[in-house]
Formats: sequence, C-alpha cells, structure tokens
Amino acid sequence: MSHKVYQSLIETLHDCMMACNHCYDSCLKEDDIAMMANCIRLDRECADMCGFLEQSLVRGTPFAEELASICAMICEACGNECKNHQHEHCQKCADACFTCAEACRKLSQ
Repeated sequence: MSHKVYQSLIETLHDCMMACNHCYDSCLKEDDIAMMANCIRLDRECADMCGFLEQSLVRGTPFAEELASICAMICEACGNECKNHQHEHCQKCADACFTCAEACRKLSQ
C-alpha cells in the first residue's frame, strides 16, 4: 500500500517524535533528574517507536496494524507519565502522545 494512504499518521508520528525528543532533552536539564527518570525513559521509547513506525509506513510495511497497536500503547504510557509533570515541555509532549496514540489506534482497529 502506498505510504500516501498513511500521510496524516506519518505527520502525527513525526510530530510526536519531535515532541518526545524535545521533552527528553529538556528533562535532562531539570534540577531533579532522578524525579524525571521515568519520563526520560518513556520519551526515548516513544520517540524511537514513532520514528520506527514512520519509516516503516513509508517503506510499505506489511505489519502496519501490529506496529501501530504497539506504538499506541507506548504513546499512551509516555503521555500518562508526561502529564504528571507540570513542565511545559512535558505537557506539550503529553498532548502529542495522546494525539498520536489515538491516530495509531484508528489504524490498528
């Protein structure tokens, strides 16, 4: 299937990856890095998964639904963690993660 079918999801994945990378970098600069450890870990997991799914969709993967299901779970977990922190970068990341999780669930259904 042409990657153009997935263009909206690809853009959403890219936006989420960028938000997670920004949050990851910003969390590393916070005063209490230990408190941010789980957020940092999930930012990395989410950014990596979103980037992987984005590339896979562009390549025409036959596993789009399965990968989207996994990506939705990771995005949801990252969003839930980020929303617990009041930093602006965490709140923006949470929003991007929840948007991406929803878009991935639509594909995986």
